[in-house]
Amino acid sequence: MSQETSTNKAFLSFITGPNLILKIVVGITLGVLVGAFIPDTAMSLSFLGGLFVSALKALAPILIFVLVIASLATQNAERRSGMRPILVLYFIGTMAAATTAVMLSFLFPANLVLVAEASNSAPQGIGEVLNTLLFKIVDNPVNALLNANYIGILAWAIGFGFLMKRSADSSKALLSDLSDAMLSLVQFVIKLAPIGIFGLVAGTIAQTGFSELLNYAHLLGLLVGTMLIIALIVNPIILYVLTRSNPYPLIFTCLRESGITAFFTRSSAANIPVNMALCEKLDLNEDTYSVSIPLGATINMAGAAITISVMTLAAVNTLGISIDLGTALLLCFIASVSACGSSGVAGGSLLLIPLACSLFNIPNDVAMQVVGVGFIIGVVQDSAETALNSSTDVVFTAAACRAVK
Repeated sequence: MSQETSTNKAFLSFITGPNLILKIVVGITLGVLVGAFIPDTAMSLSFLGGLFVSALKALAPILIFVLVIASLATQNAERRSGMRPILVLYFIGTMAAATTAVMLSFLFPANLVLVAEASNSAPQGIGEVLNTLLFKIVDNPVNALLNANYIGILAWAIGFGFLMKRSADSSKALLSDLSDAMLSLVQFVIKLAPIGIFGLVAGTIAQTGFSELLNYAHLLGLLVGTMLIIALIVNPIILYVLTRSNPYPLIFTCLRESGITAFFTRSSAANIPVNMALCEKLDLNEDTYSVSIPLGATINMAGAAITISVMTLAAVNTLGISIDLGTALLLCFIASVSACGSSGVAGGSLLLIPLACSLFNIPNDVAMQVVGVGFIIGVVQDSAETALNSSTDVVFTAAACRAVK
């Protein structure tokens, strides 16, 4: 009995211990093995992944709302939040990603095997995307919280935060206490990440397997390869220009501690609490990251820009449409702006592909077939895209904070 007790204590110690990355790797490995060899068991355990992601998604809207209000209300007027350079970095990073994707698509053109038409609706023009963003800003604050409308949450939180700067010190102290309580709750959920990721991986492997992905190996290679170039070459160059120091320790830290969880949750919104905890660990300016991280989860979409560009040009190449340099550059801009309209949830960027396809007069029914291909490869494409998007939020926030120092 004592041996069983010690075994249980050792297991609990491993679960609650500090080495989260090692535990996530163990969860991934077990998930792959169970999903590949015991698919029935894997499907029955996949609810663990759903619970983990649901918990993060449930906490994220309230967390962001409270943190942004508390940060702005208690912000020292003499301290600079440094948001302007981060916004510039978000735009530069997304444009660089779209441009790189277009260049590599010309060098290594991909073809598609068009599948059954996807049933999801998609925006029909860039005006519709901008119109949707505008109405998200003025959404009812309660409705924004209920529906995880992060644009609306940020807009209302910023408004309340600036107005609360005039409030009594006791009110500001209450906001700080609420902020600390929310962070503690999120840290508890993050400790359960290995169990949640085990469920996500096991369910995904059991449901899709590996065979379907082999039919789109070239397209997947182009998408993931472009994302790796952005993560390991372009972002480090931007970081070095700003800080004049070796960028790779920060790059690898962000990929390891933010990118891995984002890869498996496949949701920038769900990964916001993870990024907030990482920024705190990196000792960044809380006045900055409490705003830049939720904002980045909405508008910093380098991975989405890559997906939109590569998938659109794959459709163009499949249909034999010739394009010139000017049109390609216009695609970069449209992909970057459209990427900001991604919803921050799994598969959000795919529904913006028809918008980019309209630039080449590709019929909407054909464009929606391209979206269907995207959903087939989404188990890898969307995971890699979210990992790039989410980890880059922390990279650019840290770059701006360190550049100020």
